[in-house]
Amino acid sequence: MKTFLLLKQCKHQLIRHFSEAMSKQRIAVCQMTSVADKAANLECVSQLISNAAKEDVKMVFFPEACDYICDNNQDTLKFAEPIVGGSTVDSYRQLAVKHNVWLSMGGLHEQIKEDPNRIFNTHIIINNTGDIVQQYRKRLHFDKQIPERNVRLKEIDLCSPGRHIVAPVDSPVGKIGMAICYDMRCPELSTALTVLRAQLLTFPSAFTQATSKAHWHNILRARAIENQCYVIAAAQVGTHNTKRRSYGHALCVDPWGRVLADCGEETGYRVAELDLAQLDDVRRNMPVFSHRRNAVHSLYALSLRTESLEPAGAGAPVPPPKPPGPSRQFGHLQIPDTCVFYTSDLTYAFVNIRCVTPGHVLVAPWRCAERNEDLTDEEARDFYATIRLVQKLMEKVHNTESCTMTIQDGPDAGQTVKHIHCHIMPRKKGDFIQNDLIYLELTKHDQFQSSHPAKPPRSFQEMEAEAASLRESLLTLDTNSGFRNLNLP
Repeated sequence: MKTFLLLKQCKHQLIRHFSEAMSKQRIAVCQMTSVADKAANLECVSQLISNAAKEDVKMVFFPEACDYICDNNQDTLKFAEPIVGGSTVDSYRQLAVKHNVWLSMGGLHEQIKEDPNRIFNTHIIINNTGDIVQQYRKRLHFDKQIPERNVRLKEIDLCSPGRHIVAPVDSPVGKIGMAICYDMRCPELSTALTVLRAQLLTFPSAFTQATSKAHWHNILRARAIENQCYVIAAAQVGTHNTKRRSYGHALCVDPWGRVLADCGEETGYRVAELDLAQLDDVRRNMPVFSHRRNAVHSLYALSLRTESLEPAGAGAPVPPPKPPGPSRQFGHLQIPDTCVFYTSDLTYAFVNIRCVTPGHVLVAPWRCAERNEDLTDEEARDFYATIRLVQKLMEKVHNTESCTMTIQDGPDAGQTVKHIHCHIMPRKKGDFIQNDLIYLELTKHDQFQSSHPAKPPRSFQEMEAEAASLRESLLTLDTNSGFRNLNLP
């Protein structure tokens, strides 16, 4: 019996030690001085990866502009490359495979094929098999001009802003929330990524000297503490050219705000150990996010992208043209404001271009959440409350007592627009020979294809007229049965 208990104790100890080992992973945060020589910069990146990989790290983090830094806009544009198929990124992918590590390459100058006079500032993550698993285009651009001091630092002169935040990336070191440099001054972005279950926040940077001395450590520690995440900020350092100098001090900060690694003011890297079990302890012992008042601290205005950007290949479907006038984002499509008949704080309802039954309308969240599970609790409550209200409206307008309501949650369920939405279809007795044939009709229904033999698309004029009529009907709808106040567009 004693032997059995000892064996059982050893087993539990082994399981605990194994779990602790699995929760800890080593990363390297790098610091370099990029110049207007892409080959020299690539050699520096290669050497840093080679050296860091020997220290058993799972992932290596590089700063903004690790590809190059020029002293004029003409060269900056000339040196830019596409992410997919560009020789610089191809070299990074080969290095990831060669050294069996994941790479965070922050703030590359991405060529925009459609506009040769502009670029994206793009952060990419490459896995250890050389795949680009995600791309994030910088949303917030540094914009500073002091004429009396001959200071002009305006990223917007060259860079087009990204349109989305991206869902956290699963990696061997945890779920990574992607950002770039100046994005750290937008705390809502970091909080949104944490709400989406990020465990690490990354800010590859090229911070200027004056602002860094005052704010660099403070901002990064604040983002770590308030979001209870690891923060990793690879950095540029030293003199790049006669016009530009960077602060350095690439950091790794833990969820309690402690600095685990600081590269100082020299090129090189530091290794830090991330402990996701410790992160869980911090969140459990101080459950800040369970205390959030979501009705007050809403993040619905941030647009989320979950999939990696992919270039359109030969034969790819051409997206429909953007409608004239103001519109709202619906997946990869645009819904004209004139076709929207109801909005709440987080949700909107709009008429359909091709109806399975008369009065077939759709309800979607403002934010481009793809799946039901992607909705925050606040969004889910608002989404389903709006569905109830719109059902009540459509039954009144079409003089029915029934509706079919369906959500096609995922591609295998028939979802063709990657933005969760509910079809609301008023029903009357005998409208289908067999009641469930409506689902067969819905599977054939693709509201944004150019043609359908049974259901041709309606004109915008017809849709606008229906939306206007529904807005009028909403004003007389009895909302005393638990429905919120109306908010007409």
